[in-house]
Amino acid sequence: MSTALNHGFAEAARTEKLRSALVDRLCADGVVRSAAVEAALRRVPRHLFVPGTSLEEAYADEAVHTKHDPATGVSVSAASQPRIVAMMLEQLQAAPGMRVLELGAGTGYNAALLAALVGPEGRVTTVDVDDDLVTGARDHLAAAGAPNVEVVLGDGALGHPDSAPYDRIIATVGAYEVPTAWLEQLAPGGRLVVPLRLSGAVSRSIVFERAERGWTSRGSELAVFMPLRGIGDDARRVIDLTGDGQVTLQTHKDNTDTDAGALAGALDTGRCEAWTGVGFVPRESFEWLYLWLSCRLANPLMRMNVEPAARDSGLVAPMFPTTAMATTRGGDLAYLTIRAAEPGPDGTKRYEVGVIGHGPGAEELAHRVAEEVRVWDRDHRNRRVRFELSDTPVASDPEAGRFVLDRPHHPVTVIWQ
Repeated sequence: MSTALNHGFAEAARTEKLRSALVDRLCADGVVRSAAVEAALRRVPRHLFVPGTSLEEAYADEAVHTKHDPATGVSVSAASQPRIVAMMLEQLQAAPGMRVLELGAGTGYNAALLAALVGPEGRVTTVDVDDDLVTGARDHLAAAGAPNVEVVLGDGALGHPDSAPYDRIIATVGAYEVPTAWLEQLAPGGRLVVPLRLSGAVSRSIVFERAERGWTSRGSELAVFMPLRGIGDDARRVIDLTGDGQVTLQTHKDNTDTDAGALAGALDTGRCEAWTGVGFVPRESFEWLYLWLSCRLANPLMRMNVEPAARDSGLVAPMFPTTAMATTRGGDLAYLTIRAAEPGPDGTKRYEVGVIGHGPGAEELAHRVAEEVRVWDRDHRNRRVRFELSDTPVASDPEAGRFVLDRPHHPVTVIWQ
C-alpha cells in the first residue's frame, strides 16, 4: 500500500511541476498577463483532457491532435497549443458571473478554463458538431470537476440560442465569416473573440465589440485554427506541385486562380528572383506584411509546404525551412524567401525579403509581389490595423489602406490607420 501511495504522491508532484513550468513559461513570455488567467491555467489539469498522452506531452507548449479524418488522415480536432489558449483567454476577458458560449468543444479543456474564470455563479456552454467529441468533453469535464459547463451537440455556426444571451462568445475553430447567430446571441456590451480567416492563408484572432456602425475590433493576434465544420464549413484543398508531395500548396475558397493542371511542372521551369530591399530583424513577425499582400494581390497568399528533400536539393528556397507564403496566376508561381542582408548600424542581424518565381510569366508576377512588399514597407509598415464588420461598409480604397473583404452576410473591412 505504501508503495502505491508513494507512487501516487510522486506522480501528483510530477504533474504539478510540469504544469507549473508551463504556466511559468507563458507568464515569462508575456502571453499570460492577468492573475485570473494564470490562476485558471494553474488550476485546471490539462492531462485529464488528453488521455493516452504522457504527462510531458500534456504539459508541453504544443497542440495535441485528438481526432483525424479517417479518409484523409487530416487532423479535425485538437487540444490547442497552450500559448494560443492563454492568448485568447486574455482577449476574451471573461469574469466571475458571466455567461460564456464556446464554439468548438474539442477535448473540453478550454471550457474548463472558462469555467474557472467565470466561477460558480457563471455558466459556460460549449458546442461541438461531433457526438464522440461531445461525449469525451463531458467525461473529461466531469473528471476535472467542472460542473458549471453544458456540452451541447450542434452546429457551431448556429450558436446555442437556448442559453442566450451571452456576455462572452469565443470560437476555438477557424471561421471565414462571423455567423449572424453569434452576433445576435451576444448580450449588449458583450465581446466576441473569433479566429477569422481574412484572406487566403492569413488568419487572426480578433476581438469584436459592438460599435455605432456594426462591429469594430479591440485587438487582434496572429492565430490559425482548424476550420469550422458544418454549415459554416471552410474547406481547404491541397495542390501537389511536384506529384510526390514534396512541395504542396494549401488553398482556400477565395484562392480562385489555382489551376492544378496549369501549375503542374511549374517548378521544373527556370527560377527568377526579385529582391525588395525590405529588411527584417530576427524574430520580427511577417504577419502584417502577409495581411497586406493578401489584401492587395488578385490571388491571396497560400501556404506552400515543403519537405526537407525539396529544400535541400535546391528545388525551392522557402522563407522558412518547411514553409513559405505563395501566390499563383495561371501556370505561374511566386513565393516569399529571405537572404542575409547588411547588419544594422548597431550590428543587429538583418534579413532581406525576396520573391522567387517559376512559370512562363513568373518574372512579372514576382516583381509585382516585390513591389507590394516595398509599398507596405514605405507607406503602411508603421501603421496600426483595425477590423470592422458592417452590412454596409465604406468602399475599398487601397491607396488609403482600406480593403473590404467580401462575405455573404458580414463583409470584413481591414483598415490601416
